[in-house]
Amino acid sequence: MNGLPSGELQRLKQKSADRTALNTDMYCLLKCSPLILAVAVCHGWLFGDFVGKQKELDEISLWPLPQKFQSSAVAFKLSPGSFQIVHAKQSSAGPSCSILVNAFRRYFEYMFGDLKKHEKSRKKVYDSDLAELQVWITSADPECDGYPSLQADESCELFSLPLLQLVYRDDYGANNINKTDISDFPRFAHRGILLDSSRHFLPLKVILANLEAMAMNKFNVFHWHIVDDPSFPYMSRTFPDLSQKGAYHPFTHVYTPSDVKMVIEFARMRGIRVIPEFDTPGHTQSWGNGQLNLLTPCYSGSSPSGTFGPVNPILNSSYDFMTQFFKEISTVFPDAYIHLGGDEVDFSCWKSNPDIKKFMVQQGFGTDYSKLESFYIQRLLDIVAATKKGYMVWQEVFDNGVKLKDDTVVEVWIGNKMEEELQNVTGAGFTTILSAPWYLDYISYGQDWQRYYKVEPLNFPGTDAQKKLVIGGEACLWGEYVDATNLTPRLWPRASAVAERLWSDKSVTDVGNAYKRLVQHRCRMVKRGIPAEPLFVGHCRQEYMGL
Repeated sequence: MNGLPSGELQRLKQKSADRTALNTDMYCLLKCSPLILAVAVCHGWLFGDFVGKQKELDEISLWPLPQKFQSSAVAFKLSPGSFQIVHAKQSSAGPSCSILVNAFRRYFEYMFGDLKKHEKSRKKVYDSDLAELQVWITSADPECDGYPSLQADESCELFSLPLLQLVYRDDYGANNINKTDISDFPRFAHRGILLDSSRHFLPLKVILANLEAMAMNKFNVFHWHIVDDPSFPYMSRTFPDLSQKGAYHPFTHVYTPSDVKMVIEFARMRGIRVIPEFDTPGHTQSWGNGQLNLLTPCYSGSSPSGTFGPVNPILNSSYDFMTQFFKEISTVFPDAYIHLGGDEVDFSCWKSNPDIKKFMVQQGFGTDYSKLESFYIQRLLDIVAATKKGYMVWQEVFDNGVKLKDDTVVEVWIGNKMEEELQNVTGAGFTTILSAPWYLDYISYGQDWQRYYKVEPLNFPGTDAQKKLVIGGEACLWGEYVDATNLTPRLWPRASAVAERLWSDKSVTDVGNAYKRLVQHRCRMVKRGIPAEPLFVGHCRQEYMGL
């Protein structure tokens, strides 16, 4: 605040050293900038109008709940004709900072999109109008061209500054906003959504819409399970036959290089990392369609059966392919991590193949095929490490004793003995994320969001140092029964429960209070065009109007 008149300013101080992406609501619009001080300037104050009017204040239902939050009855009017978001003169970023400019435009549209025409003719500026939000980036390097990362500091402090979620409409159709103080930061750094685009192809429009919903719920990782057994929709420049022969359709059901670039950039603008998953050696049936001799030939007795199993781990050609393929992936996806899968490897085909059995004897593996899996995974990890990327793996890779780099992230997904697995993985010193309790493809009648909400990620035996290794979690929506027609309503607002568990303080556990806030948050999503399913009986002021 050096040199600024303290009497005319409301302050927001953002403490972040790593990225400039912008996320969910007004205070998060600034959340990813490296050290931001934003200043709201108003023409005057409106005192007392909302004193005793709890109904309006009840509508202020933030999700996920900030660490500290206090709202008062002091209120401002918000009008598209008189309000603007601008760069502060002291800011190290300016009109050339595309992330900020994009966010200014986007959030203005969020707040006023349905009001601009209605208020277009209004000329008069009232004393109660909030006129301006100035965004002041105080770090020397605004990092406007950077990508979000695990190390980003997302903490922020807001003093007397409104949030987008605090904007509510009065009975006369005018936007109002209350004077608010917030101190906020995420409990966990990794807050992800996994979407599966192999079992059913997900059109680009659906992926982008869910990135929008993720930002609105403060998720910051898109775990893109892009290929699997059923189809290979990723269009590789190095190996074009993978999608040409492995996708459901080589032209309509693929993600072109420009599609992938669009997803990454759309996510970057919202502070979301894109971590692709290319799962091997299992879950690779679609790979074999376009890459000759990659998969293991299965045998029936002494003769080939005509079917194929996991990646063939005994051929040098398999590793030559993986070297070239992951070299490409490392340049296409800018995140520091790639998810390498490693789960659910069926050994039956390996066991049937005479060449595999001979190799097992030569290596001294006996009949323990998990050692063969570890042999493959170890070589793959070395290949990926050579690209200067870190890697994430499913828990089986750890369970099978593969030698992992110190910075490996292990994802715990198997529900039984989840606490024991967390204890073991963190006890070995590895960074961990949890997805086991949050498989949203399992559906049931009623409000199953409450079950996801009640999960405590750190409820396992272990030291404080072990629990610090749990950096977050993911809500997973696998695609056996999900495509573009039902993905979004099945995911939201059920995933919102996971969002609050990963963002808010451990003490935020009141399901009744959460229900009241989530009902309102779901209506905000609906207003923004996201077809989030209802929690129970009720209505939204602005209902979903369809496609």
